[in-house]
Amino acid sequence: MNLMKTMISAAMTAVICATVPNTAAADEGAFDLSSQRSEVQQLNPVPGKKIDHQGLIINPTPHSIDIDRTSVYTLPATKKINDKKGKFAYTIAEVVPGGIDLSIDFGEKQAKKNGVELRPEAYKLTVDKKGVTITGYDEAGAFYGLQTLRQILTSEIASSGTIPHMTINDWPSLSRRGVIEGFYGAPWSHDVRLSLIDYYGKNKLNSYFFGPKDDPYHSTPHWRQPYPEPEAKKIKELVEAANRNHVDFIWAIHPGGDIRWNEADYDSLVNKLDMMYDLGVRAFALFFDDIDGEGRNPVKQVDLFNRLNREFVKKKGDVSNLVVCPTDYSRLWAKTDSAGALATYGRSLDKSIEVFYTGDVVCSDLTHETMDFFNGLIRRPGFWWWNYPVSDYCRNFILQGPVYGLDTTITEEDVVGFGTNPMEHGEASKLALYGVADYTWNTPAYNAIDNWERALSDLAPDATDAYRTFAIHSADTENGYRRDESWETSTFSLNEYTPEKAAAMLAEFEKIEKVPATMEAKCNNQLLMKELKPWLTEFGKLGKRGVEAIGLIEQYRAGNDSIFWTGYVDALMTPEERKAYDAHKSGTLKLQPFIENALEDMVIGFYGRVAGNTPAIHIPIGSYPNLATRQSRLMTDRDTTNHYTSAEAQKDGDWIGLDLGTLRKVNNIRVMQGRNSTADTDYFDNVVLQASADGHTWTDLTSPLKETYDIIWKDDNGIDARYVRIKRLDSKRTSWTTVREFFVNPVTADNLPYSATASAVDIMLNAFDNNPDTYSTLAGDTWNITPESGANSILVLSKTIDNPVTVDQIDAKGNIVSSDTITTPWRKINLANGTTKVNFSSAGADICEIVVL
Repeated sequence: MNLMKTMISAAMTAVICATVPNTAAADEGAFDLSSQRSEVQQLNPVPGKKIDHQGLIINPTPHSIDIDRTSVYTLPATKKINDKKGKFAYTIAEVVPGGIDLSIDFGEKQAKKNGVELRPEAYKLTVDKKGVTITGYDEAGAFYGLQTLRQILTSEIASSGTIPHMTINDWPSLSRRGVIEGFYGAPWSHDVRLSLIDYYGKNKLNSYFFGPKDDPYHSTPHWRQPYPEPEAKKIKELVEAANRNHVDFIWAIHPGGDIRWNEADYDSLVNKLDMMYDLGVRAFALFFDDIDGEGRNPVKQVDLFNRLNREFVKKKGDVSNLVVCPTDYSRLWAKTDSAGALATYGRSLDKSIEVFYTGDVVCSDLTHETMDFFNGLIRRPGFWWWNYPVSDYCRNFILQGPVYGLDTTITEEDVVGFGTNPMEHGEASKLALYGVADYTWNTPAYNAIDNWERALSDLAPDATDAYRTFAIHSADTENGYRRDESWETSTFSLNEYTPEKAAAMLAEFEKIEKVPATMEAKCNNQLLMKELKPWLTEFGKLGKRGVEAIGLIEQYRAGNDSIFWTGYVDALMTPEERKAYDAHKSGTLKLQPFIENALEDMVIGFYGRVAGNTPAIHIPIGSYPNLATRQSRLMTDRDTTNHYTSAEAQKDGDWIGLDLGTLRKVNNIRVMQGRNSTADTDYFDNVVLQASADGHTWTDLTSPLKETYDIIWKDDNGIDARYVRIKRLDSKRTSWTTVREFFVNPVTADNLPYSATASAVDIMLNAFDNNPDTYSTLAGDTWNITPESGANSILVLSKTIDNPVTVDQIDAKGNIVSSDTITTPWRKINLANGTTKVNFSSAGADICEIVVL
């Protein structure tokens, strides 16, 4: 299932240079800047609450449990087992390490006699003075009763060697509950797959679809070829492990990329399925997702499915219903008319064949409306393919949040089955699988928060608190399938500061800083630690940055400008630190934005305080919610190799702009749209450039621009504006939109704030751009500035001083009247009488800003 957007046709490149046309102003209502300066976006909160289970944790949650805590069964020293069908010796040995009196049986007759819910996989478990009795409707039901017993025996309720009398009557809400290994990226290792299959059995998941996209024998180009012997042996081992755990191993094939729709390919397909059958596979799926070309033909797909159903599935006699994934697996691009692929499936596909669906988009919430649309087209309940916690579209995240976004009134009338597509990090995916198991087994009772709390303890029982701290701040995707994160943390903006708020944030960051060491020392789940380690490392650094940011806030508020600036430049992430964090992100919804927004707000205030004017730090604004995130700064970072993206479809009236911080004379704007300027669809292909003094009335700076990536506007007379933007005009385009860079009044050699020269002037521009967040490197050169009349001092703000900076003040005759050496990031130098020119020289120093005061 390809979670990245499909790239389609290219558009032409144009460069527009224009003066201000005589266009009418656009009055669109007041603009609320505060909405763009919060790191909090409107995400659906996680439902539910934590529950006191009084010492008994069972997952999935039983449908009916009645406990009599006044009566107890004392666990004996030895085992007395009555396995009436002789089926569970292996499982009992795993479930019950010590003594117990246990009777276990299954069958419809026994189920009726003992009051078991009369449906597959149901069971009843009783604990009384005689011991434990388990009765299953079928063998799977009895097996699940044993899994419940395992959890009873390992719960706090049994820690003293006794169990209260209880009766559990239990059954699944959904009959097909499972996992789809269907992601792009490194397939799971054999050991991880075996570990996961055991986990499925323990949590009553009964289906595992083996369909990793990057398994060459599952997909193009080698789907026709048999697995090499070592790989075939592993698949047989997986099938055997699945059988032990009452999990259906469903082997999937993905032939659509190069299928030829001829007899030779049909024979190859049947031969491949026969090979898998000989390895023990008794359930199969065909995936036709994420393909182009003739393989997309829905009529030929249906003909193939029906033929395989007749000639393979039915003929074998012991093979489960065929499951297929259509090319139109999402409503986003599905054709809804009678000629569409899904309607073709509905008319012609054998009713026994089950059909996957991901919902309104590739990663969707499960709702009745979503399924009603799909089921009406295919004329049967669909098989829900939930693309969570899969992260092949955001591999720099490891998703550890709760399972939610799933309607708890869904029944088998809505879905024939439920499959979750996890991450390539199999062990870390167990946190979500624990929730999926609970939701699909007892859908009406599902409690997302409580399930997540229990899952954390299940995966890291000796380091639960540390794991919880990491997980609660490692849930969102930033630009993908949005998940709530850090919901217990209340951040604040600089003008909302109180000592109490700062103390609370400091405590949280200090706790975060300690998490990696705590997890390393206490978490005994080595497979989990191996997967989490790079994220834990960056998470600890995030905590350290947060602690430093709180300290800087105190220095800033105290007016300790020199101390603040020194701490500020030290707190800025180096390119190497940024790269490491970007590769393994966490805390992107609240924590990292809190740090970066605080630094940004402080440096704006600091610069205004020491330089006497508002710095040219421009804040992205616009109609897209994620402009409130730090992602938007990618269009103001002066790096054209990256970009900001809207992460949602563009629509009428959308716009992207900048708040310049104060009213300015604007005479030069450049907007570089798209991820590139030659073959991209993510841009406004009908756009106008506008400016506004108040965010209320907008003036067109250009005429409508069609198919224009690179927008350049210059006017020597300029316009007074605080806000500038590009606004989408009438267009059929529904793709995302991106901006690589948005420049306003860039400093050039021709418009330096005062006379300044160097052997290469362009090298020094960032030191005079009124932006303390940029810098120029002074190395082996001399910069000369001529202070304006009346100036009395020079403030030099540096980032790093690898080598001292020599500052010589020169009089009109060329004599040095004063000389200073700068060795610290902050230095203010008084101008001597008679100084007409100041020279700066160094063998290596990064100068952020030189301000003449």
